[in-house]
Formats: sequence, C-alpha cells, structure tokens
Amino acid sequence: MDDFTISNPEYVWLGLAALLALAELFVPGVFLIWVAAAAAVTGILSLFIDLTFAGQLTVFGLSTILAVLGGRRWYLTHHVESENPLLNNRSAQLVGRTVTVVEAISATSGRVKVGDGEWPAKGPNMEKGTVAKIAAVEGGVLRLEALEGIIPLESKPIS
Repeated sequence: MDDFTISNPEYVWLGLAALLALAELFVPGVFLIWVAAAAAVTGILSLFIDLTFAGQLTVFGLSTILAVLGGRRWYLTHHVESENPLLNNRSAQLVGRTVTVVEAISATSGRVKVGDGEWPAKGPNMEKGTVAKIAAVEGGVLRLEALEGIIPLESKPIS
C-alpha cells in the first residue's frame, strides 16, 4: 500500500489560506484572517523552499503566533471608530429616555416601564404613573430624575 503524500503542499497551504480568509467573512470576530495570513506565508515559503511536513507545521505555528500578536498590536494602536458605540450597551442607550413609573419610586426601590419591559429603578419619591427621566444606570438599576412641568399620567392599570 502506498503512503499518502501530497505532491504540492504549497497549494494546500494557499488553498487553506483562501478558505480561512473566506471564513473570516462569515464568522464574527477578527481572528481567522491572521491564521489565513500564516497559512499564506507557509504556502509561499513552501513554493521556494522544500520543507518537510514538520517544517511546514513549525513555520505555520510560528507564523500564526507572529500574525496574531502583530494583529493585536495593530488593533491596540489603531482605534476603529464605530457608527454606534452604544450598540452592545443597552443600559447606556437608556440614559436620557423618559419612562413611566409602574411601582412607586423611593431612594432604594421601584420599577419603571421601558419600552415593553420593566426595569428596577430608584431616585426621588415618585408615585405610580409619574413620568421621569433616566439619569444613569448603576448595576442594572435605573437612577431617575423628576421631570419639571410634567403632569403624572392618570392612575390606570398597566397591562
């Protein structure tokens, strides 16, 4: 029985680099591109130098480490601006919104309606139905401030 050998391993490495670069488009995060770069370096080096399989794996491993560390350093020194920096920070998005008190607010407890849900809240004493403004979010609890000139909503059941 013949041993399994690959006659052109450089093309396997370059193909792997292309597949990893393509996978980067579909998988969130910026990691596979650096592994793809390492596979490309291994493939290009294999075109010019006859490396053993162990040598190819060594080049790939070292190239991966260097590419990942280089990519990390680049991202730390080049800040990438976001169109919506609060996208993954829901509580920070709430600051400034007006809400309706559904359970009387005191300095230590209460609840408010935000969109279609309820959040724990605290702040100055407010009756049920009062409209308030979210001043901050502290550990998942909304800190409210009273709105001047806003008349509380009529007391009616909230469904």
